[in-house]
Amino acid sequence: MELLTIEEMTRADSLAVEAGHEVRDLMERAGEAVARRTDSMARPRSRIAVVCGPGNNGGDGFVAARKLADRGHAVEVIALADPNGMEGAAGQAAADWTGTVKVGASGLAADLVVDAMFGAGLSRPLEGEPAKLVELVNQAGAPVVAVDVPSGLNGDTGAAEGPVVQASSTVTFFREKPGHLLYPGRALCGETVVAQIGIPPEVLAIIEPRFHVNNPDAWGDAIPLPAAVAHKYDRGHAVVFSGPAHSTGAARLAARGALRIGAGLVTVACPEDAVAVVAAHLTAIMVDPYAGPGGVAGVLADERRNAFAIGPGFGVGQETVGAVEELLASNAAVVLDADALTSFESQPGRLFARIGDRQAATVLTPHEGEFARLFDLEGSKLERALRAAEISGAVVVLKGPDTVVADPIGRALITDNAPPWLATAGSGDVLTGFITGVMAQGTQAFEAAGASVWLHGEAAREVGPGLIAEDLPEAVSDILRSRTDAFGPTHKSGRSGS
Repeated sequence: MELLTIEEMTRADSLAVEAGHEVRDLMERAGEAVARRTDSMARPRSRIAVVCGPGNNGGDGFVAARKLADRGHAVEVIALADPNGMEGAAGQAAADWTGTVKVGASGLAADLVVDAMFGAGLSRPLEGEPAKLVELVNQAGAPVVAVDVPSGLNGDTGAAEGPVVQASSTVTFFREKPGHLLYPGRALCGETVVAQIGIPPEVLAIIEPRFHVNNPDAWGDAIPLPAAVAHKYDRGHAVVFSGPAHSTGAARLAARGALRIGAGLVTVACPEDAVAVVAAHLTAIMVDPYAGPGGVAGVLADERRNAFAIGPGFGVGQETVGAVEELLASNAAVVLDADALTSFESQPGRLFARIGDRQAATVLTPHEGEFARLFDLEGSKLERALRAAEISGAVVVLKGPDTVVADPIGRALITDNAPPWLATAGSGDVLTGFITGVMAQGTQAFEAAGASVWLHGEAAREVGPGLIAEDLPEAVSDILRSRTDAFGPTHKSGRSGS
Protein backbone atom coordinates (compact mmCIF):
# COMPACT_ATOMS: atom_id res chain seq x y z
CA MET A 1 0.00 0.00 0.00
CA GLU A 2 2.96 2.34 0.49
CA LEU A 3 3.89 4.63 -2.38
CA LEU A 4 7.59 5.41 -2.69
CA THR A 5 8.97 8.51 -4.35
CA ILE A 6 11.95 8.12 -6.65
CA GLU A 7 14.25 9.23 -3.84
CA GLU A 8 12.66 6.76 -1.41
CA MET A 9 12.90 3.90 -3.89
CA THR A 10 16.57 4.67 -4.47
CA ARG A 11 17.07 4.49 -0.74
CA ALA A 12 15.17 1.19 -0.56
CA ASP A 13 17.55 -0.24 -3.16
CA SER A 14 20.56 1.02 -1.19
CA LEU A 15 19.25 -0.40 2.07
CA ALA A 16 18.68 -3.75 0.38
CA VAL A 17 22.31 -3.77 -0.81
CA GLU A 18 23.51 -2.80 2.66
CA ALA A 19 21.53 -5.75 4.01
CA GLY A 20 23.54 -8.08 1.79
CA HIS A 21 21.45 -8.28 -1.39
CA GLU A 22 23.54 -8.10 -4.55
CA VAL A 23 22.49 -5.59 -7.20
CA ARG A 24 22.97 -8.30 -9.78
CA ASP A 25 20.50 -10.58 -7.95
CA LEU A 26 17.91 -7.80 -7.68
CA MET A 27 18.29 -7.09 -11.41
CA GLU A 28 17.98 -10.78 -12.26
CA ARG A 29 14.69 -11.01 -10.35
CA ALA A 30 13.42 -7.77 -11.89
CA GLY A 31 14.18 -9.04 -15.40
CA GLU A 32 12.49 -12.35 -14.62
CA ALA A 33 9.36 -10.49 -13.44
CA VAL A 34 9.30 -8.49 -16.68
CA ALA A 35 9.79 -11.63 -18.75
CA ARG A 36 7.04 -13.43 -16.86
CA ARG A 37 4.58 -10.60 -17.44
CA THR A 38 5.56 -10.27 -21.09
CA ASP A 39 5.30 -14.01 -21.70
CA SER A 40 1.80 -14.02 -20.18
CA MET A 41 0.73 -11.45 -22.80
CA ALA A 42 2.45 -13.10 -25.76
CA ARG A 43 1.57 -15.98 -28.01
CA PRO A 44 4.06 -18.87 -28.25
CA ARG A 45 7.18 -18.04 -30.27
CA SER A 46 6.28 -14.37 -30.62
CA ARG A 47 8.54 -11.71 -32.08
CA ILE A 48 9.49 -9.53 -29.11
CA ALA A 49 11.52 -6.34 -29.31
CA VAL A 50 13.27 -5.28 -26.08
CA VAL A 51 14.34 -1.63 -26.18
CA CYS A 52 17.15 -1.03 -23.66
CA GLY A 53 18.58 2.18 -22.27
CA PRO A 54 22.09 2.67 -20.89
CA GLY A 55 21.35 2.30 -17.17
CA ASN A 56 19.88 -0.21 -14.74
CA ASN A 57 16.52 -0.05 -16.49
CA GLY A 58 18.29 -1.26 -19.60
CA GLY A 59 19.98 -3.94 -17.53
CA ASP A 60 16.55 -5.21 -16.46
CA GLY A 61 15.67 -5.27 -20.15
CA PHE A 62 18.69 -7.37 -21.12
CA VAL A 63 17.82 -9.90 -18.40
CA ALA A 64 14.21 -10.00 -19.63
CA ALA A 65 15.43 -10.49 -23.22
CA ARG A 66 17.55 -13.49 -22.21
CA LYS A 67 14.73 -15.09 -20.25
CA LEU A 68 12.18 -14.49 -23.01
CA ALA A 69 14.52 -16.11 -25.51
CA ASP A 70 14.83 -19.07 -23.12
CA ARG A 71 11.02 -19.32 -23.27
CA GLY A 72 11.18 -19.80 -27.04
CA HIS A 73 10.39 -16.29 -28.28
CA ALA A 74 12.24 -14.59 -31.13
CA VAL A 75 13.83 -11.69 -29.28
CA GLU A 76 15.48 -8.64 -30.78
CA VAL A 77 17.30 -6.14 -28.56
CA ILE A 78 17.36 -2.50 -29.64
CA ALA A 79 19.80 -0.41 -27.61
CA LEU A 80 19.98 3.35 -27.32
CA ALA A 81 23.78 3.13 -27.27
CA ASP A 82 26.54 0.55 -27.59
CA PRO A 83 25.94 -1.83 -24.65
CA ASN A 84 29.70 -2.30 -24.30
CA GLY A 85 29.65 1.05 -22.54
CA MET A 86 27.28 -0.14 -19.81
CA GLU A 87 28.78 -0.59 -16.36
CA GLY A 88 28.13 -2.55 -13.18
CA ALA A 89 25.26 -5.00 -12.95
CA ALA A 90 23.67 -3.54 -16.10
CA GLY A 91 26.92 -4.11 -18.02
CA GLN A 92 27.03 -7.71 -16.81
CA ALA A 93 23.41 -8.24 -17.87
CA ALA A 94 24.22 -6.89 -21.33
CA ALA A 95 27.27 -9.15 -21.56
CA ASP A 96 25.14 -12.18 -20.66
CA TRP A 97 22.91 -11.53 -23.68
CA THR A 98 24.16 -13.72 -26.51
CA GLY A 99 21.79 -12.51 -29.21
CA THR A 100 22.28 -9.64 -31.60
CA VAL A 101 21.88 -6.00 -30.61
CA LYS A 102 20.68 -3.27 -32.95
CA VAL A 103 21.76 0.21 -31.89
CA GLY A 104 19.54 3.20 -32.55
CA ALA A 105 16.07 4.01 -33.82
CA SER A 106 16.19 2.46 -37.27
CA GLY A 107 12.99 0.47 -37.26
CA LEU A 108 10.85 -1.77 -35.11
CA ALA A 109 8.61 -4.70 -36.08
CA ALA A 110 7.35 -6.99 -33.35
CA ASP A 111 4.31 -8.72 -31.88
CA LEU A 112 5.13 -7.24 -28.49
CA VAL A 113 7.56 -4.60 -27.19
CA VAL A 114 9.39 -4.33 -23.86
CA ASP A 115 10.23 -0.72 -22.99
CA ALA A 116 13.39 -0.75 -20.84
CA MET A 117 14.81 2.60 -21.89
CA PHE A 118 14.40 4.80 -18.82
CA GLY A 119 12.91 4.22 -15.38
CA ALA A 120 11.20 6.51 -12.91
CA GLY A 121 14.37 8.45 -12.16
CA LEU A 122 14.30 10.33 -15.46
CA SER A 123 13.95 14.05 -14.66
CA ARG A 124 13.96 15.66 -18.11
CA PRO A 125 11.86 15.43 -21.27
CA LEU A 126 13.17 12.96 -23.84
CA GLU A 127 14.60 14.35 -27.05
CA GLY A 128 16.86 13.25 -29.87
CA GLU A 129 17.40 9.51 -30.37
CA PRO A 130 15.41 8.45 -27.25
CA ALA A 131 12.43 10.52 -28.43
CA LYS A 132 12.62 8.84 -31.83
CA LEU A 133 12.60 5.41 -30.20
CA VAL A 134 9.55 6.37 -28.12
CA GLU A 135 7.81 7.36 -31.35
CA LEU A 136 8.77 4.04 -32.95
CA VAL A 137 7.45 2.08 -29.97
CA ASN A 138 4.16 3.99 -29.96
CA GLN A 139 3.73 3.55 -33.69
CA ALA A 140 4.55 -0.16 -33.70
CA GLY A 141 0.92 -1.13 -33.09
CA ALA A 142 1.99 -3.83 -30.61
CA PRO A 143 1.28 -4.21 -26.88
CA VAL A 144 4.00 -2.66 -24.74
CA VAL A 145 5.30 -3.81 -21.36
CA ALA A 146 7.15 -0.99 -19.59
CA VAL A 147 9.87 -1.61 -17.02
CA ASP A 148 9.32 0.45 -13.84
CA VAL A 149 7.47 3.27 -15.64
CA PRO A 150 6.89 4.03 -19.33
CA SER A 151 9.98 5.82 -20.63
CA GLY A 152 9.55 9.58 -20.43
CA LEU A 153 7.09 9.50 -17.51
CA ASN A 154 7.86 11.30 -14.27
CA GLY A 155 7.52 8.65 -11.55
CA ASP A 156 6.85 11.19 -8.79
CA THR A 157 4.23 13.30 -10.52
CA GLY A 158 2.71 11.16 -13.27
CA ALA A 159 3.43 14.03 -15.66
CA ALA A 160 4.25 13.55 -19.33
CA GLU A 161 6.75 16.34 -19.85
CA GLY A 162 7.72 15.21 -23.35
CA PRO A 163 7.39 12.07 -25.50
CA VAL A 164 6.20 9.13 -23.37
CA VAL A 165 5.71 5.46 -24.19
CA GLN A 166 2.07 4.36 -24.07
CA ALA A 167 2.26 1.05 -22.22
CA SER A 168 -0.29 -1.73 -22.11
CA SER A 169 1.18 -2.92 -18.82
CA THR A 170 3.91 -1.74 -16.49
CA VAL A 171 6.01 -3.90 -14.19
CA THR A 172 7.38 -2.00 -11.23
CA PHE A 173 9.31 -3.30 -8.25
CA PHE A 174 8.72 -3.52 -4.48
CA ARG A 175 6.19 -0.67 -4.28
CA GLU A 176 4.34 1.62 -6.69
CA LYS A 177 5.27 5.26 -7.10
CA PRO A 178 2.88 8.23 -7.10
CA GLY A 179 3.24 8.53 -10.88
CA HIS A 180 1.66 5.11 -11.33
CA LEU A 181 -1.59 6.42 -9.82
CA LEU A 182 -1.70 10.10 -10.79
CA TYR A 183 -3.05 11.02 -14.22
CA PRO A 184 -1.92 11.05 -16.97
CA GLY A 185 0.63 8.56 -15.64
CA ARG A 186 -1.97 5.99 -14.67
CA ALA A 187 -3.36 5.89 -18.20
CA LEU A 188 0.12 5.75 -19.74
CA CYS A 189 1.12 2.82 -17.51
CA GLY A 190 -1.76 0.58 -18.50
CA GLU A 191 -2.19 -2.18 -15.93
CA THR A 192 0.55 -1.89 -13.31
CA VAL A 193 1.98 -5.04 -11.75
CA VAL A 194 4.14 -4.82 -8.61
CA ALA A 195 6.86 -7.48 -8.47
CA GLN A 196 8.73 -8.39 -5.30
CA ILE A 197 12.41 -8.80 -6.14
CA GLY A 198 13.94 -9.42 -2.72
CA ILE A 199 14.01 -5.95 -1.17
CA PRO A 200 13.23 -6.65 2.51
CA PRO A 201 10.00 -4.95 3.68
CA GLU A 202 11.83 -3.92 6.85
CA VAL A 203 13.38 -1.03 4.90
CA LEU A 204 9.98 0.71 5.03
CA ALA A 205 10.35 1.25 8.78
CA ILE A 206 13.54 3.18 8.06
CA ILE A 207 12.19 5.13 5.08
CA GLU A 208 8.84 5.95 6.75
CA PRO A 209 6.85 6.65 3.56
CA ARG A 210 4.36 9.50 3.79
CA PHE A 211 2.25 8.51 0.79
CA HIS A 212 -0.05 5.51 0.42
CA VAL A 213 -2.57 4.02 -1.94
CA ASN A 214 -5.98 4.88 -0.55
CA ASN A 215 -7.45 1.57 0.56
CA PRO A 216 -8.38 -0.09 3.87
CA ASP A 217 -4.73 -0.94 4.54
CA ALA A 218 -4.02 2.79 4.75
CA TRP A 219 -6.82 3.89 7.07
CA GLY A 220 -7.57 0.59 8.77
CA ASP A 221 -10.64 0.34 10.95
CA ALA A 222 -11.75 3.93 10.44
CA ILE A 223 -15.45 3.42 11.12
CA PRO A 224 -16.32 2.38 14.68
CA LEU A 225 -18.52 -0.67 15.09
CA PRO A 226 -21.70 0.11 17.03
CA ALA A 227 -21.77 -1.42 20.50
CA ALA A 228 -24.69 -3.71 21.31
CA VAL A 229 -25.93 -1.34 24.02
CA ALA A 230 -24.96 1.93 22.33
CA HIS A 231 -27.36 4.84 21.94
CA LYS A 232 -27.75 6.66 18.65
CA TYR A 233 -25.95 9.68 20.10
CA ASP A 234 -22.89 7.49 20.66
CA ARG A 235 -22.69 7.30 16.86
CA GLY A 236 -22.64 11.07 16.46
CA HIS A 237 -25.02 13.70 15.16
CA ALA A 238 -24.20 15.11 11.73
CA VAL A 239 -25.76 18.31 10.42
CA VAL A 240 -25.87 19.39 6.78
CA PHE A 241 -26.78 22.98 5.92
CA SER A 242 -29.16 23.46 3.01
CA GLY A 243 -29.71 26.38 0.71
CA PRO A 244 -33.07 27.95 -0.17
CA ALA A 245 -36.17 26.06 -1.31
CA HIS A 246 -35.08 25.83 -4.95
CA SER A 247 -31.67 24.26 -4.14
CA THR A 248 -32.10 21.68 -1.40
CA GLY A 249 -31.19 18.57 -3.36
CA ALA A 250 -27.44 18.73 -2.76
CA ALA A 251 -27.87 18.99 1.01
CA ARG A 252 -30.35 16.12 1.03
CA LEU A 253 -27.90 13.94 -0.89
CA ALA A 254 -25.15 14.77 1.61
CA ALA A 255 -27.46 14.07 4.54
CA ARG A 256 -28.47 10.69 3.13
CA GLY A 257 -24.80 9.86 2.71
CA ALA A 258 -24.03 10.80 6.31
CA LEU A 259 -26.86 8.61 7.59
CA ARG A 260 -25.98 5.58 5.48
CA ILE A 261 -22.30 5.74 6.42
CA GLY A 262 -23.24 5.29 10.07
CA ALA A 263 -23.94 8.60 11.82
CA GLY A 264 -26.48 7.98 14.59
CA LEU A 265 -28.53 11.05 13.77
CA VAL A 266 -28.55 13.41 10.82
CA THR A 267 -30.26 16.78 10.53
CA VAL A 268 -30.71 19.09 7.57
CA ALA A 269 -30.60 22.69 8.76
CA CYS A 270 -32.42 24.87 6.25
CA PRO A 271 -34.00 28.30 5.84
CA GLU A 272 -37.60 28.49 6.95
CA ASP A 273 -38.86 28.80 3.39
CA ALA A 274 -37.25 25.46 2.51
CA VAL A 275 -38.71 23.40 5.35
CA ALA A 276 -41.68 22.09 3.39
CA VAL A 277 -39.53 21.00 0.45
CA VAL A 278 -36.89 19.34 2.62
CA ALA A 279 -39.35 17.64 4.96
CA ALA A 280 -41.32 16.22 2.06
CA HIS A 281 -38.27 14.24 0.92
CA LEU A 282 -36.91 13.02 4.25
CA THR A 283 -38.00 10.47 6.81
CA ALA A 284 -35.23 9.28 9.15
CA ILE A 285 -33.34 12.55 8.62
CA MET A 286 -34.55 15.44 10.75
CA VAL A 287 -35.18 19.03 9.67
CA ASP A 288 -34.17 22.11 11.65
CA PRO A 289 -35.33 25.49 10.32
CA TYR A 290 -33.29 28.58 11.02
CA ALA A 291 -33.75 32.22 10.13
CA GLY A 292 -30.91 33.46 7.94
CA PRO A 293 -27.20 33.54 8.76
CA GLY A 294 -27.92 34.71 12.27
CA GLY A 295 -29.70 31.47 12.93
CA VAL A 296 -26.52 29.40 12.68
CA ALA A 297 -25.88 29.96 16.39
CA GLY A 298 -29.16 28.26 17.18
CA VAL A 299 -28.21 25.23 15.10
CA LEU A 300 -24.92 25.06 16.98
CA ALA A 301 -26.57 25.32 20.39
CA ASP A 302 -27.04 21.56 20.77
CA GLU A 303 -23.51 20.40 21.55
CA ARG A 304 -24.38 16.82 20.69
CA ARG A 305 -24.24 17.96 17.07
CA ASN A 306 -20.60 17.20 16.51
CA ALA A 307 -20.02 17.32 12.74
CA PHE A 308 -21.26 19.87 10.22
CA ALA A 309 -21.20 20.14 6.43
CA ILE A 310 -21.85 23.34 4.56
CA GLY A 311 -21.60 24.33 0.92
CA PRO A 312 -23.62 22.01 -1.32
CA GLY A 313 -26.42 24.16 -2.78
CA PHE A 314 -25.98 26.72 -0.01
CA GLY A 315 -25.35 29.76 -2.19
CA VAL A 316 -22.31 31.97 -2.77
CA GLY A 317 -21.74 35.30 -1.02
CA GLN A 318 -21.00 37.13 2.18
CA GLU A 319 -23.87 35.45 4.03
CA THR A 320 -22.16 32.14 3.35
CA VAL A 321 -18.86 33.56 4.57
CA GLY A 322 -20.54 34.54 7.83
CA ALA A 323 -22.15 31.14 8.29
CA VAL A 324 -18.87 29.33 7.62
CA GLU A 325 -17.03 31.53 10.11
CA GLU A 326 -19.63 30.79 12.78
CA LEU A 327 -19.20 27.07 12.20
CA LEU A 328 -15.42 27.34 12.31
CA ALA A 329 -15.68 29.12 15.67
CA SER A 330 -17.35 26.01 17.12
CA ASN A 331 -15.77 22.88 18.60
CA ALA A 332 -17.37 20.58 16.02
CA ALA A 333 -15.78 18.93 12.99
CA VAL A 334 -16.56 20.88 9.80
CA VAL A 335 -16.56 19.86 6.14
CA LEU A 336 -16.49 22.72 3.61
CA ASP A 337 -17.50 22.05 0.03
CA ALA A 338 -18.78 23.79 -3.09
CA ASP A 339 -20.32 27.20 -2.33
CA ALA A 340 -18.62 27.38 1.06
CA LEU A 341 -15.26 27.32 -0.73
CA THR A 342 -16.20 29.56 -3.65
CA SER A 343 -17.48 32.23 -1.26
CA PHE A 344 -13.89 32.79 -0.08
CA GLU A 345 -12.48 33.12 -3.62
CA SER A 346 -11.46 36.75 -3.13
CA GLN A 347 -10.26 36.28 0.44
CA PRO A 348 -8.80 32.79 0.93
CA GLY A 349 -6.46 34.04 3.64
CA ARG A 350 -9.48 34.91 5.75
CA LEU A 351 -10.70 31.32 5.55
CA PHE A 352 -7.30 29.86 6.35
CA ALA A 353 -6.95 32.17 9.36
CA ARG A 354 -10.27 30.94 10.79
CA ILE A 355 -9.22 27.33 10.26
CA GLY A 356 -5.88 28.04 11.93
CA ASP A 357 -7.63 29.44 15.00
CA ARG A 358 -9.53 26.23 15.75
CA GLN A 359 -8.63 22.94 17.40
CA ALA A 360 -11.38 20.82 15.83
CA ALA A 361 -11.00 19.08 12.48
CA THR A 362 -11.67 20.84 9.17
CA VAL A 363 -11.90 19.16 5.78
CA LEU A 364 -11.99 20.94 2.42
CA THR A 365 -13.36 18.97 -0.53
CA PRO A 366 -12.69 20.96 -3.73
CA HIS A 367 -12.75 19.78 -7.30
CA GLU A 368 -10.08 21.32 -9.53
CA GLY A 369 -12.12 24.44 -10.31
CA GLU A 370 -12.88 25.20 -6.66
CA PHE A 371 -9.28 24.43 -5.75
CA ALA A 372 -8.00 27.01 -8.24
CA ARG A 373 -10.27 29.66 -6.71
CA LEU A 374 -8.60 29.26 -3.31
CA PHE A 375 -5.03 28.24 -4.11
CA ASP A 376 -2.59 29.73 -6.61
CA LEU A 377 -0.38 26.66 -6.82
CA GLU A 378 1.53 24.78 -9.49
CA GLY A 379 2.93 21.27 -9.63
CA SER A 380 1.50 17.79 -9.65
CA LYS A 381 -1.86 17.04 -8.10
CA LEU A 382 -0.08 15.46 -5.14
CA GLU A 383 2.24 18.42 -4.66
CA ARG A 384 -0.61 20.92 -4.87
CA ALA A 385 -2.82 19.02 -2.43
CA LEU A 386 0.00 18.73 0.10
CA ARG A 387 0.85 22.42 -0.18
CA ALA A 388 -2.82 23.39 0.10
CA ALA A 389 -3.20 21.33 3.28
CA GLU A 390 -0.12 23.01 4.73
CA ILE A 391 -1.34 26.50 3.82
CA SER A 392 -4.92 26.04 4.97
CA GLY A 393 -4.35 23.90 8.05
CA ALA A 394 -7.13 21.58 6.87
CA VAL A 395 -7.31 18.10 5.43
CA VAL A 396 -7.70 18.65 1.69
CA VAL A 397 -9.60 16.25 -0.56
CA LEU A 398 -8.66 17.26 -4.10
CA LYS A 399 -11.24 15.36 -6.10
CA GLY A 400 -11.04 13.64 -9.47
CA PRO A 401 -10.38 10.18 -10.91
CA ASP A 402 -7.16 10.19 -8.87
CA THR A 403 -8.48 11.94 -5.75
CA VAL A 404 -5.71 12.97 -3.36
CA VAL A 405 -6.34 13.25 0.38
CA ALA A 406 -3.62 15.33 2.08
CA ASP A 407 -3.13 16.60 5.60
CA PRO A 408 -1.08 19.50 7.03
CA ILE A 409 1.69 17.23 8.37
CA GLY A 410 2.56 15.94 4.90
CA ARG A 411 0.71 12.65 4.63
CA ALA A 412 -1.25 11.79 1.49
CA LEU A 413 -3.46 9.08 0.06
CA ILE A 414 -3.95 8.62 -3.68
CA THR A 415 -7.15 6.93 -4.80
CA ASP A 416 -7.23 4.38 -7.61
CA ASN A 417 -10.76 2.92 -7.44
CA ALA A 418 -12.96 5.71 -8.82
CA PRO A 419 -14.88 4.55 -11.92
CA PRO A 420 -15.73 7.07 -14.66
CA TRP A 421 -19.45 6.98 -13.95
CA LEU A 422 -18.81 8.90 -10.71
CA ALA A 423 -18.70 11.96 -12.97
CA THR A 424 -22.37 12.70 -12.42
CA ALA A 425 -24.28 15.51 -10.73
CA GLY A 426 -24.47 15.15 -6.97
CA SER A 427 -21.81 12.49 -6.43
CA GLY A 428 -19.54 15.01 -4.72
CA ASP A 429 -22.36 16.02 -2.40
CA VAL A 430 -22.73 12.41 -1.28
CA LEU A 431 -18.98 12.28 -0.61
CA THR A 432 -19.29 15.36 1.57
CA GLY A 433 -21.98 13.55 3.53
CA PHE A 434 -19.87 10.41 3.85
CA ILE A 435 -16.95 12.37 5.32
CA THR A 436 -19.22 14.28 7.70
CA GLY A 437 -20.94 11.09 8.84
CA VAL A 438 -17.67 9.27 9.52
CA MET A 439 -16.26 12.22 11.46
CA ALA A 440 -19.47 12.40 13.48
CA GLN A 441 -18.58 8.91 14.70
CA GLY A 442 -15.31 10.20 16.14
CA THR A 443 -12.87 9.24 13.39
CA GLN A 444 -9.93 11.56 12.77
CA ALA A 445 -10.28 13.80 9.72
CA PHE A 446 -7.52 12.28 7.56
CA GLU A 447 -8.71 8.71 8.09
CA ALA A 448 -12.36 9.73 7.74
CA ALA A 449 -11.67 11.43 4.42
CA GLY A 450 -9.60 8.52 3.12
CA ALA A 451 -12.19 5.92 4.11
CA SER A 452 -15.05 7.97 2.68
CA VAL A 453 -13.33 8.54 -0.66
CA TRP A 454 -12.54 4.82 -1.00
CA LEU A 455 -16.05 3.72 0.00
CA HIS A 456 -17.46 6.30 -2.43
CA GLY A 457 -15.48 4.68 -5.25
CA GLU A 458 -16.40 1.14 -4.21
CA ALA A 459 -20.09 2.04 -4.02
CA ALA A 460 -19.90 3.46 -7.54
CA ARG A 461 -18.21 0.31 -8.80
CA GLU A 462 -20.93 -1.75 -7.16
CA VAL A 463 -23.66 0.18 -9.00
CA GLY A 464 -21.84 0.35 -12.32
CA PRO A 465 -22.88 2.20 -15.49
CA GLY A 466 -26.09 4.14 -15.17
CA LEU A 467 -25.11 5.37 -11.71
CA ILE A 468 -26.86 8.44 -10.35
CA ALA A 469 -25.88 10.13 -7.12
CA GLU A 470 -28.94 8.80 -5.26
CA ASP A 471 -27.56 5.27 -5.74
CA LEU A 472 -24.39 5.89 -3.75
CA PRO A 473 -25.77 6.03 -0.18
CA GLU A 474 -27.77 2.85 -0.79
CA ALA A 475 -24.81 1.00 -2.32
CA VAL A 476 -22.37 1.91 0.45
CA SER A 477 -24.21 -0.26 2.96
CA ASP A 478 -23.46 -3.27 0.76
CA ILE A 479 -19.78 -2.35 0.72
CA LEU A 480 -19.67 -1.93 4.49
CA ARG A 481 -21.41 -5.26 4.93
CA SER A 482 -18.76 -6.99 2.84
CA ARG A 483 -15.79 -5.11 4.31
CA THR A 484 -15.63 -5.89 7.99
CA ASP A 485 -12.06 -4.57 7.99
CA ALA A 486 -13.53 -1.07 7.69
CA PHE A 487 -14.88 -1.33 11.21
CA GLY A 488 -12.81 -0.61 14.27
CA PRO A 489 -13.41 -0.80 17.99
CA THR A 490 -16.97 -0.31 19.14
CA HIS A 491 -18.42 3.09 19.84
CA LYS A 492 -18.30 4.09 23.47
CA SER A 493 -21.18 2.31 25.15
CA GLY A 494 -24.12 4.46 26.10
CA ARG A 495 -27.62 3.80 27.35
CA SER A 496 -29.64 1.57 25.11
CA GLY A 497 -32.17 3.00 22.76
CA SER A 498 -32.69 4.02 19.16
